[in-house]
Amino acid sequence: MSVVYRTALVLVIIGAINWGLIGFFRFDLVAYLFGGQTAVLSRWIYAFVGLAGLISLPVLIMRFDGDEDLNPDLNLDQDHHTRIDRNPSYGMEFGDEADFTALKTTNVLKEEKKDSHSKNKTKNKNKK
Repeated sequence: MSVVYRTALVLVIIGAINWGLIGFFRFDLVAYLFGGQTAVLSRWIYAFVGLAGLISLPVLIMRFDGDEDLNPDLNLDQDHHTRIDRNPSYGMEFGDEADFTALKTTNVLKEEKKDSHSKNKTKNKNKK
C-alpha cells in the first residue's frame, strides 16, 4: 500500500474518531483544538479529512500484495485450491512439529544399502 493511501487512512481514522466524539459526547475535538468550527485551520483539517475519505474509496476494492483471487472460475489456468490448501500449517499447539519430509523412507534406505553392498561385492571380485 502506498504512502498516499496510508496517510489518507490515518486521516480517515482521525475523522472517524472526531465524528464518534461528536456523536457520543457532542464534543468536536478538531474545533476545540484549532479554534472552533469556523476557524481557518479547523476548516482545512475538515477538508483534508474529506479528501482522505475520497482517496480511500479505492481501498475498498484494491488487491493488496499477497492476496489472490480465490474464485476458481476466474483463474482457469491455476489449480482450484485455496491458498490455505496449498500451504497447510502443520504446527502443533505447543511448538512446531518436526519436518520429516527430507528424511529417506525405510525402503529407500534398504535399496541404497543393497546397492552399496552389491557395489562392494563387484569391487572385491575385480580385485581378485
